[in-house]
Amino acid sequence: MSDAATGNGTQVIYDGHIVRLELLEGKWEIVRHADAVAILALNDSGEMLLVRQRRRAIGTSTVEAPAGLIDAGETPEQAARRELQEEVGLDGDMTLLTRFYSSPGFCDEELYIFEARGLRESKLPHDEDEEIEVVWIPPQAVLDGLRDGTLVGSATTVAAALYALQRVAAR
Repeated sequence: MSDAATGNGTQVIYDGHIVRLELLEGKWEIVRHADAVAILALNDSGEMLLVRQRRRAIGTSTVEAPAGLIDAGETPEQAARRELQEEVGLDGDMTLLTRFYSSPGFCDEELYIFEARGLRESKLPHDEDEEIEVVWIPPQAVLDGLRDGTLVGSATTVAAALYALQRVAAR
């Protein structure tokens, strides 16, 4: 841990691998976090591609759109393609659907959600610490499950499911 001041009224409390915690002007705790991507992919039946994985921060498994951090030097689109290849062995043509901040009251992480079309097999080695199960679920069932508690997801799961409903309705 570091308690060094940066010289601009910001004190670094912790600087780790994924997050940096700063105290701004002696009163605002700010989490600095790399930006991230999530990918909406639909099959011909209108089901969403999701990954089920254990999330240690909340002590349970979630269903989420394939997602991950944007590495240094990567564009959001490049990160989306890499994550889709690593997590589920697919690639596709990416279109940015939206971007938003995960929790701007204390964190600077910006999330980009892409839609992948023209899915094709393309595998990259997955991260060694990830145990992922691929599931296909209709978007309305995702939203229903999140609402009734039978599924646990993230903000990107909700956003992707809402976009998926829009896409399926337009078919």
